Amino acid sequence: MLRRLAAAIVLLSSCLFAQSTPSRHFTFRYEFAVQNNEPGKSLRVWIPLAQSDAHQKVEVKSITGDLPLKKTQEHEYGNHMLYGATDKADKAEYHFAVEYDVVRSEYVKLNAGKPVAETAAEKPVHLERFLQPDRLVPTSGLPAQIAQQEVAGKDDTLAKAQALYDYVFRTLKYDKTGTGWGRGDVMWACDAKHGNCTDFHSLFISMARSQHIPARFEIGFPLPVGKNSGEIPGYHCWAEFYAPKIGWVPVDISEAWKHPEMKTYFFGAHDVNRVQFTLGRDITLSPAQSGAPLNYFVYPYVEVDGKEYSNVRNAFSFADVGETKVAKGTGGQ
Repeated sequence: MLRRLAAAIVLLSSCLFAQSTPSRHFTFRYEFAVQNNEPGKSLRVWIPLAQSDAHQKVEVKSITGDLPLKKTQEHEYGNHMLYGATDKADKAEYHFAVEYDVVRSEYVKLNAGKPVAETAAEKPVHLERFLQPDRLVPTSGLPAQIAQQEVAGKDDTLAKAQALYDYVFRTLKYDKTGTGWGRGDVMWACDAKHGNCTDFHSLFISMARSQHIPARFEIGFPLPVGKNSGEIPGYHCWAEFYAPKIGWVPVDISEAWKHPEMKTYFFGAHDVNRVQFTLGRDITLSPAQSGAPLNYFVYPYVEVDGKEYSNVRNAFSFADVGETKVAKGTGGQ
């Protein structure tokens, strides 16, 4: 009897917690067409796949395409994808679409810079990779020098990460004019001092790694606030850093810049208005592409006759399912 009562209490507590955790339930359509393809040449297509984790429940409702598709996984980061290929294309345009049902939950690790709860550190799996440089994300040189100046006098990981977050927030401007932005080129960002989410978070990751703080790049799509359905113009990305005894801690500096009233919130939290697709930079797909590793992987990657092919028309859209629980958020890009 006591065991049953205890089990009921645990179940009730978990249900109450689930009900109190802000979330957003929506469908997401990922669609694209490979255009003006020359028949007779080889065609290879890789499509990133969103997957479930602690912060989102993802169900693939349907997959359609003009090529047979199989699910694969690369092993450095664990990203999932769909792959299709033909030795001789027989049409000028190929169409593909993936339909998802997603429940995204609010992800809060810090509250005003303090851990929300005393928890054991997550198992430190693959942390070493997130201390190493990427092709456009150095861990030495100017970014490391700036980081050393910003963390002077600070001893613990959270204080150092906060200082680096503050530096990016006050130094970079969210501005997508000109050329060079959007590549996550840290040296370019240090010089230009503007860019989009990729540039903001690449600079943060570079400086964090230079201070021996593991940090990783995550990418997906934003959902607008105040709209229940519509098209999504492009991707959004964010970052996490690893703190001893706490685990991975989320940050979103570009959203904080666009919504300064939420600057404190976005150091340690991600809102519900997003869906994550992949992790990491310099990605070798599965099976491996003929071209160079991908800077990041959120749009479909296509090769024709062994070379990258960019004549691809993308279309992304969403529609809310039922009511979204009240949550902080911005839904920016």
